[in-house]
Parts: sequence; C-alpha cells; structure tokens
Amino acid sequence: MPSTELKHTFRIAAPPEEVFAHLAEPLHYVGLSPLVVAVRDVRRDGGTVHYTAVERFRFLGVLRHDNLIDVTLTAVRDGLPHSAEIVGEVRSPARVRMSYRFTIERDEAGSVVTDTLLLRTPPGLLRFAASQAGAVQRTRARVLTDRLAHPA
Repeated sequence: MPSTELKHTFRIAAPPEEVFAHLAEPLHYVGLSPLVVAVRDVRRDGGTVHYTAVERFRFLGVLRHDNLIDVTLTAVRDGLPHSAEIVGEVRSPARVRMSYRFTIERDEAGSVVTDTLLLRTPPGLLRFAASQAGAVQRTRARVLTDRLAHPA
C-alpha cells in the first residue's frame, strides 16, 4: 500500500505531564481532531486503550457520513516528568491505516510536541488522505494549545 509520513512540531505552554494526560484520554479527541464527533466503546487494558471514534464528513453542506474507526492508543509515561509518548494505530473502513506518535518533551516554556503520522492507503487515495491528515495535525496543534496553554 502507498504510504507517507507527516510530521508537525509545536510548542505549548503546559508541562509534559498535562499534555500527556490530555492526549492519553480518548474522550479528549472529540474536537481535538476536527472530524471526530464522538468516542465510544472505550476498553482499557493496562496502558493500552481500544475505542471507536466517529468521524463525521459532510458533503455539499447537507449530506452526512459517519465513519467509524477503530483506534488503539498506548500511553508511555516512563520519561515523565521530562518526556513521554502516546502511540497508536487507526483502522478505517476504506482500508486506510495510520500509525501515530505524539512525542512530548519538556521545554523551558512548557513542552515541545511532535505529532508524527504514518499513513497507508489503497492506491489512488494517498494524496487526498495526506492532505486531510495534514490539516488535522495543524488544527490539533491549535486546539491543544488553546485547551492547555498557561498564561505567561
């Protein structure tokens, strides 16, 4: 399957522990990823969480399609309070697969977060899926910063 890696790094005025806690909770992805409108069927197994995310697509402003995606999220807190990672896998019905990793590092002003996606799609879908995923990364950085940033 064709694949590509997308990486987006940003700073946030919040300590790694807060960023980690936020990204480790599936319910926080509602609105954090702009297409995700619901999270359900959350099942926890130690540091790994399995859940279903509902992505909502709108076509022509009125037609709606809810895409159910299976998500596995693993929170790796070993380096806290200085660093941590959230890693996972997403399986979408159209055979779109995505591995993701949030690397969180302590910075003098809070944290530096690197959001890395490895996207795999059937032939013909990669360019569209990558453009959507890149837009989600940028929005996710903005929303996460708004949610967690502490005033200077």
